[in-house]
Amino acid sequence: MALLFAEDGVHVNLSDPSEEAMDAVIAKAEKSGYTGKIKKHTDYDSLCKSLSTPRLLVFSLPHGAVGDKVVEDLVPHLSRDDIILDCGNEHFANTERRQHKVKDTGIRYIGCGVSGGYQAARAGPSMCPGGDESALKEILPLLQKVAAKDKNGKACVGIVGKGGSGHYVKMVHNGIEHGMMSAICEAWGIMRKMGMGYEEIGDVFKDWNSAGELKGTFLVSIGSDLSHKREPGTDSSAPKTSSSEQHPLIISEVLDKVVQDVTGEEGTGIWSNTEAIELHVPAFTLNIAHAFRLASAFRGDRERANKALDGGFPPTELKFQDKEAFIEDLRQATYAACLASFIQGFNIIARADQQHKWAIHYSQVWQIWRAGCIIQADYISDELLAPILKSKPSSDDLNLNFSSRVAQEIRKCFPALRRVVAKAVETDQVIPAISATLEYFKVASGTDLPTSFYEAELDYFGSHMFDKKGDTDTQVKKPMEGKHHFEWKPATSQREEYGRNYKF
Repeated sequence: MALLFAEDGVHVNLSDPSEEAMDAVIAKAEKSGYTGKIKKHTDYDSLCKSLSTPRLLVFSLPHGAVGDKVVEDLVPHLSRDDIILDCGNEHFANTERRQHKVKDTGIRYIGCGVSGGYQAARAGPSMCPGGDESALKEILPLLQKVAAKDKNGKACVGIVGKGGSGHYVKMVHNGIEHGMMSAICEAWGIMRKMGMGYEEIGDVFKDWNSAGELKGTFLVSIGSDLSHKREPGTDSSAPKTSSSEQHPLIISEVLDKVVQDVTGEEGTGIWSNTEAIELHVPAFTLNIAHAFRLASAFRGDRERANKALDGGFPPTELKFQDKEAFIEDLRQATYAACLASFIQGFNIIARADQQHKWAIHYSQVWQIWRAGCIIQADYISDELLAPILKSKPSSDDLNLNFSSRVAQEIRKCFPALRRVVAKAVETDQVIPAISATLEYFKVASGTDLPTSFYEAELDYFGSHMFDKKGDTDTQVKKPMEGKHHFEWKPATSQREEYGRNYKF
């Protein structure tokens, strides 16, 4: 990001515990022709004195206590109206706590989620700022200059809302990302069990990304690209007699082990699921995608369980008379899971917006996710989200399951989703997110759930009350406790119960 700012004519002053890291950035700047645009500082006093006022300080820090310490040490060197732009993946509650802590000093703290990974950070990321409106308006022109641009040349940045809304929306972005990644990797796994080669699958992903419901989906496009990558110096398109035979595709050597959530490198996936549960938002696809990652991380446990189960339940090879028809079903099922991830993510954001009173600008969220971010999905964005989010809905109105246009898409892909899940269950394929999506759509639109029996049992042992069929006030927005109780079994003492069962 330092190089990105320098490239756009901004003079950047660096501060980092590692001089070596700063020297490396400066060396890259000089190599790129930005000589003198980036300087380093080993203490906060000289750093802050080097900046014009009001100062802008951009954080790129690990989440948690590190940010608290940096803010604590910086504040004595700052002045009223200075701006801290926190571009790390920080927890929104930490962001709001720091905003409150510096409020009386006049320092303005903005939580700005940044998406796209290290490559986008250099080329132009998607940026998601929230906080003090005056500060947001002040820095927006600069952010518009450096942010990713959509196909119309418009910057993928905008004022999200108040408080910690910027970091919150980015957090949910990552939850959606995990749901989409899980579905795509599950589709990849099924195609491998169909006997397809890595590069053949890459070509399928290329087709998926070029047209239809997965058109312009970043995660599908990079899936196509990585499927053809070999060690540098080899050419995947070279004749089979060449040295490329001696260099396997990189993907063929990657172990099935995602550890980022467990090692603490990422917190956003955990937080987005925690938020869904605490806000009582059903998010089947996101929840199971996270659980899948966790199970993946503990490969040692899986190996031990595999031995205990005499080899476990490995997927069997898939054979079809019409291979192309099943691949088309798989495309639609993958799309369904991606769509469900967006639906569930927006429901989490809307519920949090209601609770925290952030006044989120959903049209800006739409623009932020147009390019430069991991969940970029052009069809979903242009065909489904645009008409809804650009109409400036309130959080009370924002549930994509209520949209007739979204419902049309769900109805269209549901048969294919069901066929894929049925075939996968029959042959023990691994499809947690795709199968959870099938259940989500059934439950989210179901009006005859077996939970009536669940409710009866709760009332039986806990007198938790229930509503009756025919009650006229059960469609309120907020769930309410039922009005009825039945004495299914009279409460008795242990002695009375014993005497009733054993006669002497």
